Amino acid sequence: MTRRPTIADIAQAAGVSKGAVSYALNGRPGVSAATRERILAIATEMGFVPNRAARSLSASTAQAVGLALRRPARVLGLEPFFMELISGMESKLSAESFGLTIQLVVTQEEELEVYRRWWAERRVDGVLLCDLHVDDVRVEAVPALGLPAVAVGGPIESERLASVWHDDHEPCAEVLEYLYALGHRRIARVAGLPHLLHTTYRDSGFGEAAARLGLESFQSIHADYTGEQAARITRRYLTSTPRPTAIVFDNDVMAIAGLGVAHELGIAVPEELSIVAWDDSPLCRLTHPTLTSLTRDVTAYGSRSAELLLARLKDPAAAGAGPAPSIRCPTASLSPRGSTGPAVA
Repeated sequence: MTRRPTIADIAQAAGVSKGAVSYALNGRPGVSAATRERILAIATEMGFVPNRAARSLSASTAQAVGLALRRPARVLGLEPFFMELISGMESKLSAESFGLTIQLVVTQEEELEVYRRWWAERRVDGVLLCDLHVDDVRVEAVPALGLPAVAVGGPIESERLASVWHDDHEPCAEVLEYLYALGHRRIARVAGLPHLLHTTYRDSGFGEAAARLGLESFQSIHADYTGEQAARITRRYLTSTPRPTAIVFDNDVMAIAGLGVAHELGIAVPEELSIVAWDDSPLCRLTHPTLTSLTRDVTAYGSRSAELLLARLKDPAAAGAGPAPSIRCPTASLSPRGSTGPAVA
């Protein structure tokens, strides 16, 4: 047939009612084993695929998880972190026949409205919350909707919202201690967005480590994770006097842009400038020199977040029986490569 087959088509071919076809397709009692087998065979022959949206109106699950992201599309498409995170989520969700519904939003109010609409229309069974903010209203607002959720980030203080997170504080000390051991005393950082929770943890971690080590100077300037802004900030650092001998970047895209600026200004890496990137990705191993990075399994991070949400969807009674779990993933570790070396004299 040239059009999409319907339950009515199957019922006509099998000589049964549409109700009998519905019982058979959904594995419900009400038809004999022989009739069920005949209906399923005809549905297969016709290439019938159930309409998920229609089924969700009569079923208790939409078989979908939502992810609303407050990131510009151009940034999202360039950042390996989110591609790896989403691939990890997808790997776990697809194995359980769940879909992932992604929507880009501009404001916090728009994001909350998306959750309200998804939940009211039974479009999703739960959501994954990314890019946690300082004093994030979603921590209380989303559980208040009755919408199952897992925060991807933290740690957060909430007994109602489950979370999966990395320690963003401890690796800061490892980076500065490593650079200090190489002789660096003037270190700069191109940081991420200041309102994000993980950025504040890194701000604190770097600040404490810099004070403890007694660095001659340590400066952070916040950026938006894009290469363009990172390049402008790096150029400012490298044309100042005295310029830093090492720069730490809060993601790999900004680190690659910073490396490009160093080449542009004729500053040799690592002979005259060391560079460290947060979040290792294949890009860090394709540059010349290769980038020293903080390495963590971002794909596993996404997978673990989706796994926790699915577990809470499968057992709602257990999910509401006690404080929401807070799961800490392995901490990022430093992977020294070609972009770091001893400080210039």
